[in-house]
Amino acid sequence: MNGKSFTVNQPTRIHFGVDSANDLAALVRELGGSRVFLVIDPGVVAAGLLEIITASLQVEKVPFTVYDRVDPEPGLKLADNGAKLAKKAKSDCVVGVGGGSAMDVAKAVSILLTNGGAAEDYIGLGKIAKKGMPKIMIPTTAGTGAEVTFTAVFVNEKTGSKAGINGDPLYPEVAILDPTLTISIPPQVTAATGIDALTHAIEAYVSTQAHPISDMYALEAIDLIVANLSKAYANGGNIEARSAMLLGSLLAGKALATAGVGLVHAMAYPLGGIHKIPHGLANAVLLPYVMDYNLIGAPEHFRTLAKMLGVNIGVMTRREAAQAAVSAIRHLNDDVGIPKSLRDLGVPGDDIAKMAKIALTVTRPVANNPRKPSREDVEAIYAKAMNGWE
Repeated sequence: MNGKSFTVNQPTRIHFGVDSANDLAALVRELGGSRVFLVIDPGVVAAGLLEIITASLQVEKVPFTVYDRVDPEPGLKLADNGAKLAKKAKSDCVVGVGGGSAMDVAKAVSILLTNGGAAEDYIGLGKIAKKGMPKIMIPTTAGTGAEVTFTAVFVNEKTGSKAGINGDPLYPEVAILDPTLTISIPPQVTAATGIDALTHAIEAYVSTQAHPISDMYALEAIDLIVANLSKAYANGGNIEARSAMLLGSLLAGKALATAGVGLVHAMAYPLGGIHKIPHGLANAVLLPYVMDYNLIGAPEHFRTLAKMLGVNIGVMTRREAAQAAVSAIRHLNDDVGIPKSLRDLGVPGDDIAKMAKIALTVTRPVANNPRKPSREDVEAIYAKAMNGWE
């Protein structure tokens, strides 16, 4: 502990279980809602899940407005436009359904309905004065953990960079986690979102802000994800694996909400802002390269990770065991089809300097990282990730 102090505030009520999406109308009523503004990923609509989500609302005759104009890397204007539509519809409860993008837009709409202004006004930490409109999050991927975090991340259309709105009023009042909603996710999305969740847990575990409670969440999340990602990827209908992945993603979200994330996230932001690479995929590709850089900053933690990743650390030195953790992540990425390099994602090498400059402006994750990077360090990591492992 070394005299470390910490504060934990996680107010979200969690409903977890098969067919728990059927509880939506009752939960809306419990929150005092009578008109729902439903922010939903268009991919979720295309997968035929809209009818499942809205079934209880229709049975209970709860009016709802559907807002399905959500991009994988949402801009601030999506939140502003959503708030205008929600206000016009006289919505008094916001429901976000899908991956992190849809839930982030929903959280921002909730805040704008009660605080006014534009989403851009709230970029940063602690700028939200009033509690938001009641909000319920329903993840359909096991990835972001946004259903239990106080952050909403957007692309600023003016600058092309990504930035977050952060503050306790963004915590959803309720999260509904129904594993059946994740069954239709394609294998490549299962992989990217699963490694995204693993990234949250690993970065929270090695964060300079980590503490016993965040470690509890992070380690259990790592255990669940490592044991079940390949199974969910191989057979999307494996409800046991899907349930474990959804729970792992939830716990990873709780870990990042209490301990923060690190350099992987900072370096992923410009990949999303400039090149529109989905956040989870950017994290997945970068994770082993940043872990390799971070080894000397938290060798005992990485040694523990190696053991959790199935490595027989036996007579390995601490450094060898830590390095084995990186190799294990590389093998896991290979197993689930994650691209090996940024070049495979179409990122040009000429952008390295620009991306490094932007990454270092994402100050909180950089500060949380167990090794303090220089601009030259970040450029070197991007260059290594650009070319892939030798």
